[in-house]
Amino acid sequence: MFKKIKPWISAFRLRTLPLSVSGIIIGACFAHYNGRYDSTIMTFAILLTIALQVLSNLANDYGDGVKGTDNDARIGPERAIQSGAITPDEMFEGIKMNILVVIILTVGLIFVSFGSKYFMYAMLFFLLSGLSVYAAINYTVGSSPYGYRGLGDVFVFIFFGLISVIGSYFLFTKQVDHHVVLPAISLGLLSMGVLNLNNMRDIDSDAASGKITLAVKLGAKKAKRYHMTLIILAIIISCVFSVLYYSEPTIFVFYIAYIPLILHLIKVRKITTPKDYDPQLKVLALSTFLFSVLLGVSYIL
Repeated sequence: MFKKIKPWISAFRLRTLPLSVSGIIIGACFAHYNGRYDSTIMTFAILLTIALQVLSNLANDYGDGVKGTDNDARIGPERAIQSGAITPDEMFEGIKMNILVVIILTVGLIFVSFGSKYFMYAMLFFLLSGLSVYAAINYTVGSSPYGYRGLGDVFVFIFFGLISVIGSYFLFTKQVDHHVVLPAISLGLLSMGVLNLNNMRDIDSDAASGKITLAVKLGAKKAKRYHMTLIILAIIISCVFSVLYYSEPTIFVFYIAYIPLILHLIKVRKITTPKDYDPQLKVLALSTFLFSVLLGVSYIL
């Protein structure tokens, strides 16, 4: 089935990968500040995160494809099943192979991070990996996917924010420290913003096909206000972090990332048709990635 290289690469949705590793970057930088960084752990953590994101993308393609949510009314890029480039059976096989990759990388990450010394920590991260697989698949797959019940934002906040940052920091340091909490919350809010922007773009087609996202529940106007609130809160919380944990003026370097975020808010405020949200998805995703890199680097400078 992997003779169809281009359709599979498209189905992987490579543009989503920078956002998925943002939390790992913050966690690794904070661990480096404490003298606990390990390049092998970093490599496995990045690979596992990418594998989980690809799994989520394939499952999303499969779930929306077989339910008919991806149809001609959808504004975003054409999906693999929707276009017929990959059949549902082929996509299902790809999902199973991806899960196998996730299992292998999980074992590798836990071994290099905990070895045989921290058995309970290893069991905890096996559980977290299992929950991550569940979250990746059940966003759109199954008889009652949580993405169709307006719960996607909650899962994104937990997995892309709290678990991504705090969990990756724990892999390096074997402890949870208070200074990683506010950055985790900020990243979680920005990641929710990316999902909400995607849902605002698809609000009409989702409503018509029965995919009740939070944007559909709120309606177009309230969803936009919600989006603005997420980004502004992320900025405020990260500002509070820089004040509370100030040590050197270089900690304010990550404020540079506020520029594209504020420009994004100005642009979104003026949008009146759902299709115009699509270009802003890339803007917000890359701005969030920039925010994560600069926040992590500014903390260790």
